[in-house]
Amino acid sequence: MGSTSTSSALIHHFPLTTRNLASPTKQRPPYAVNFCNSWREAGLRYSVTQRRSKGFGRVAALDDNSDDSPTPGVGSAVEDRPPDASEDRSSSVYEFLYPRKEELPDDKEMTIFDHLEELRERIFVSVLAVGAAILGCFAFSKDLIVFLEAPVKTQGVRFLQLAPGEFFFTTLKVSGYCGLLLGSPVILYEIIAFVLPGLTRAERRFLGPIVFGSSLLFYAGLAFSYWVLTPAALNFFVNYAEGVVESLWSIDQYFEFVLVLMFSTGLSFQVPVIQLLLGQVGVVSGDQMLSIWRYVVVGAVVVAAVVTPSTDPVTQMLLATPLLGLYLGGAWMVKLTGR
Repeated sequence: MGSTSTSSALIHHFPLTTRNLASPTKQRPPYAVNFCNSWREAGLRYSVTQRRSKGFGRVAALDDNSDDSPTPGVGSAVEDRPPDASEDRSSSVYEFLYPRKEELPDDKEMTIFDHLEELRERIFVSVLAVGAAILGCFAFSKDLIVFLEAPVKTQGVRFLQLAPGEFFFTTLKVSGYCGLLLGSPVILYEIIAFVLPGLTRAERRFLGPIVFGSSLLFYAGLAFSYWVLTPAALNFFVNYAEGVVESLWSIDQYFEFVLVLMFSTGLSFQVPVIQLLLGQVGVVSGDQMLSIWRYVVVGAVVVAAVVTPSTDPVTQMLLATPLLGLYLGGAWMVKLTGR
């Protein structure tokens, strides 16, 4: 009896507890957030690795017997596969968002501060390149102005400086646009170098044609604007005012019109590049692009009206026609690639 009462007292003061041996001795957090050198999701792709918690198993890239830290050298771009979509590998969008580990040869973990530091350095290099190009163009600004005045020189148009310093600020504007044009290869290189570690092997093979085609189309748009759009638009204005008013144009407003028209045309010529990117990701197919051609005709006219700084119908139609042709060509290219 004494021993029984003593045992009861011990149990009362020191209650026995049972531990579930099947449960882990260490409570691991349900999520582990890592950053990888990837451009997806606003340039800094983060991933959430789900671990065993409330019935969920590991997702990818980690072994069940490993510790909490991720495998060194393996970026988190392959660790964020959702468990409910692990079997759906036929979707191109899924492959784009959740690439396999072997498809990311240079993937590595980086903190957000590492990303920001690298971005700061690349922006600094781009600004230096563009600044040097602007200074070089300013040294030859008068020659550039004479070259850009050529489309209307034969029409008898004369240019005036309507305010003190207007010509000086016009040369600065022309130098800025031309410097940005000459410095664009450096900017493009820095962008590619920043996003390259986050690209898969297939995306890297596709990167070269995209960059080359984009550059070629942009310069083709500039040439088309200088040799076709600008003379047609300016001739329309001159002929419309002939016999009523004399064409004395402000030098600043003229170059504002010409430069905006040239750069907007170059940017609008990027339509096939955007189509190829959407087709490779799997967002839209070539047949779907071709099926909405009626809406594309209306959209091309609207885009031409917005992009061109003038309001005349001649310039709008001259720009809408190549935009429609570029869209149809891009749709057929997407279809021929099997997308």
